Amino acid sequence: MLDNVRKICLALPEAVEIIDGFGHNTFKINGKSFVISGESERGFRLSFKSDRETQEILLQKEYFYKTPYIGHHGWVSIQNPAGDNWEELNDLIQEAYLRAAPKRLVKKWMELYKKVGKEE
Repeated sequence: MLDNVRKICLALPEAVEIIDGFGHNTFKINGKSFVISGESERGFRLSFKSDRETQEILLQKEYFYKTPYIGHHGWVSIQNPAGDNWEELNDLIQEAYLRAAPKRLVKKWMELYKKVGKEE
């Protein structure tokens, strides 16, 4: 599962992966975290930054929950995401990136996205 997260996150302009002080794989842009993943006794957990409105919508689904300690900042988590969740998670990860990225990178991403959309 980490490989899926890594593939999505590191395809985004200037995104980097670090291992934080808790051993979590943290994906950042310009020093700001947008995705945190890790393993625990319950399995793989993926957390991402969202806005309050998106967070409220996601929390209505049984498999999302408010991220401990940082959920009040809009962060949402999913434990052991199923295979059919990855399309939705891809979109949510990209949205998290766009929330954390500086304007110049948002513009760059939008240009890349438009280019890819035209090729399909």
